[in-house]
Amino acid sequence: MYTYLMVLVICATAGLQGWMALFTNFAKEIVHVNGLQIGISQSVREIPGFLTFLAIYLLLWFKEHKLSAWSVIVMGLGIAITGYLTTFDGLLLSTLIMSIGFHYFETTNKSLTIQYFNKQQSATVFAKLRGLGAFANVLIGIYVFFVSQYVSYQTNFLCLGILVICIGIYSLMQNPVKKEIPPQKNKLVLKKAYWLYYVINFLSGARRQIFIVFAIFLLVEKYELSVSHVALLFIINNTITYFANPIISKAINTYGERVVLTLESVSLCILFLGYAFINNVWIVAGLYVIDNFFFNFSIGINTYLQKIAAPRDIAPSTAVGFTINHISAVVIPIIGGSLWMISPMLPFIIGALLAIVNVWFIQKISIHT
Repeated sequence: MYTYLMVLVICATAGLQGWMALFTNFAKEIVHVNGLQIGISQSVREIPGFLTFLAIYLLLWFKEHKLSAWSVIVMGLGIAITGYLTTFDGLLLSTLIMSIGFHYFETTNKSLTIQYFNKQQSATVFAKLRGLGAFANVLIGIYVFFVSQYVSYQTNFLCLGILVICIGIYSLMQNPVKKEIPPQKNKLVLKKAYWLYYVINFLSGARRQIFIVFAIFLLVEKYELSVSHVALLFIINNTITYFANPIISKAINTYGERVVLTLESVSLCILFLGYAFINNVWIVAGLYVIDNFFFNFSIGINTYLQKIAAPRDIAPSTAVGFTINHISAVVIPIIGGSLWMISPMLPFIIGALLAIVNVWFIQKISIHT
C-alpha cells in the first residue's frame, strides 16, 4: 500500500504543481482575468472538495484504492484540456474537472494512510509521501522554469495531463491490498466527539486559500513575476518541503499536535501581516517560501483524527473533515477576491485574524490524544 500511495501521490502532487505553476500566468496572460475572477476560479476549484463526503457513497461501488486511481485519471483529464479552453468559462470548466480528481484522490489518500499505518507510523508516512511529492514537484518546477518560455501553455498542459492519466491507468491495474483492516462505515459520520477536528479543519481551509490564491496572485499582479519566476519559487518551496517533512513528523511524534499546530498559526498571523504591509518583492517572495514551510504542519490535523476516531470512522470522518475544510475554501476566494478589488491588503488582514482564532481552538487539543 505504501508503494501504491507513493506512486499516486508523486503523480497527483506533481500534476497539481505543474498546473499551479502555469495557471496564474495563463489566467492572467491568456484569459485576462482580474482579482475577482481569480477568486471565483479558485472557489470553483474548491467546490469538489466541499463535495468529498460523496466519496462515502462511491465506495459502495469502488474499492477505496481503485477510487484513488480513477480520481487521478480524472485529474489528468482536467489538466490536459486546460490550454484549449481560453475563455473564463472554459477556465472554470477545466479547473472543475481537474479539481474533482485531485480532491477525491486527496481524501482517499489520507484515509488509506490512516487505515493502513498505526499511530506511530502515520506521521512519518504522511511526511515521507509529502517529501517524495515535493521531490517530483522540484523536477516539474525545473521543467517549467527552463521550458515554459519556449513551449506554449497548451502543449505544457496537454503533456502534463497525459502523463498523469497514464500513471493513473497503471495504478488502476495494481492490487495493493495485502492487509486486513476494519471495514469502513458507508454513511456520513458526524460526531460531537470530533467537533474540534471539524473546527480546525474549517479554519485550515481558509488559511490554505489565502496562501494558494492570493499570495501567488500578489506576486504575479503587483510584482509582475513571470512563469519562470513562479516556477523558481515552487522549486525552492518543494526543496525545503522535501528536507523539512521528516523533521515535522518527528516534532509531531515528540511534542504532539497542539504544539506543532500552534506554532503554525502564530507564524501565519505574522506572515499574513507581512503580505499586507511590506512592499518589497524580495521580502514578500521570502514570506511565501516561509509560508509554504509552515503549510506542511497541517499533517498534524490528520494524525489528530487518527488519535481520537474509532477505526471504522476513519474513511467517513476523513471525507467529512475534508468537506468542512472546503466550506471555507469555497467562500474565502470569492470574499477575498471582492476585498482584493477594494485593497489587496484586506484578504491578508482577514487571514491574520483567522490565524489568531485558530490558535485559541488549537489550545483545546488534549495532550493525551
